[in-house]
Amino acid sequence: MKRLLNKYIPLMFGSYFNGLALVNKERASAKAFRLFCTPRKGKVLPMQRSFLEKAKDDILEVADIAVQTYRWQGDGPTVLLMHGWESNTFRWRNFIPMLEAEGYNIIAFDAPAHGNTSGALFNVPLYAECTQKVIDIYEPTYIVAHSIGGMTMLYNQYQYPNEQVQKLVSLGAPSELSDFMRQYKRTLGLNTRLMDGLEDYFVQNFNFGFADFSSPKFAREISKKGLLIHDELDAIAPIWSSEQVHAQWKDSVFIKTRGLGHSLHQDKVRNQIVAFLKS
Repeated sequence: MKRLLNKYIPLMFGSYFNGLALVNKERASAKAFRLFCTPRKGKVLPMQRSFLEKAKDDILEVADIAVQTYRWQGDGPTVLLMHGWESNTFRWRNFIPMLEAEGYNIIAFDAPAHGNTSGALFNVPLYAECTQKVIDIYEPTYIVAHSIGGMTMLYNQYQYPNEQVQKLVSLGAPSELSDFMRQYKRTLGLNTRLMDGLEDYFVQNFNFGFADFSSPKFAREISKKGLLIHDELDAIAPIWSSEQVHAQWKDSVFIKTRGLGHSLHQDKVRNQIVAFLKS
């Protein structure tokens, strides 16, 4: 039953958007965008609360959003951690003790509409704006980001060449907005009229179309050292995403794993990250 609901509920939304687009394409596109940007989970669960409460630091105001930051104090360089879609800072719970053992000063924050950060919608430009606010205040030397956090990290560095940031680590990150939109179209059964309106919405509100938002394009402009880790069997973000970014990123190292999945939570991965930061 759950599988059937997961299949047909999106199609019901798609049918509604398609019908509305015949009458008012702009309104239908705005509604479709809102659904696209609404996470279903990622807020703090009861079993996550204690870990996060102990590390709460400041709350930053960005575009009417209260961004919750966290700090694990250390005397070494500052490492900024960025989580992915429908997640929160708790995803780093096993990596943080390893970084603490190396003496790093660790900063993290919850993305818009995730964790303890306010808001109902999430999108990469907004996440990147929040990221820049955190960078301005905490001045990290290194950034480690997972999944769409990695995509956001590259977009942020493309938009704001933060000189104090020296190394970037991307874990299992997608690379193309156009891929997201093709999947969204298939899942909801959206028609061409609605998709044209949705792309117009992106252009009007963010000044880029689907094909323009591309991590390989951003990576071409990044001169910092980078590490990309991606699993060959990643079912969420295909490995070619990182392969294409690596091909355009002049000073990057690419590590392929096999059988570690999209989350890349294993000690093997964490040890590779620490070795890169220390190199």
